[in-house]
Amino acid sequence: MKHTEKELAAIKEEVSQMWRLVLSQIEKAKQSLLNNDIELAREVVSREKRINSFELKIDSDCENYIALFNPVAIDLRLALSLIKISSTLERIADFAEGIARYVIENSCELITQELKDELRLETMFDTVIEMLSDSYVALDSENTKLSGKILAKDETVDEIYHRSTGVLTDYMRQNPAEIECGLKTMLVIRKIERMGDHCSNIVEDIVFYIDAKVLKHSKNSESVES
Repeated sequence: MKHTEKELAAIKEEVSQMWRLVLSQIEKAKQSLLNNDIELAREVVSREKRINSFELKIDSDCENYIALFNPVAIDLRLALSLIKISSTLERIADFAEGIARYVIENSCELITQELKDELRLETMFDTVIEMLSDSYVALDSENTKLSGKILAKDETVDEIYHRSTGVLTDYMRQNPAEIECGLKTMLVIRKIERMGDHCSNIVEDIVFYIDAKVLKHSKNSESVES
């Protein structure tokens, strides 16, 4: 293996470690929200600094790689994509931390399990986790055939998000004392929806790296081979 290939492989391994940590953060945020588990939520918050450190290290390593080896074509696309992917992973982790802080504040403990089920929070979380897991497989295998299916899952997340507005509006009408809580819950659901959007951004970066295609702002991004 060439020295330049070793450098890239090392950076990819850092991204893989960060990716697994972010997936773990989302899973823990999900469980803390669904089960009102404050201790688990505190664990999510405490691990946020590790993710920030990963992003800074990957960013620096990619910049050094570009400066030292002057890569072209697919190697350059990979380095640029890894910078953007690590930044996006950090943003996703920020949303997980925000959800954990909502649980720690514990100001919405009256939100019932029945309402959580009606809001389909678990399905929303699971879909985002699937998107991020499948994206990791696509990058690791350097295969973009999953791209269309991953992007389609974001539509499921969006549908649940838009439907939740009506569900929470009805809830707040019937429980006027819980309006503040309902609004905070809406912000949490928005965070999950944004996670899905960022997973789609990662897919676009992977397609750019592997296929040299730019999907961002493209009307045809839905038609990527599935």
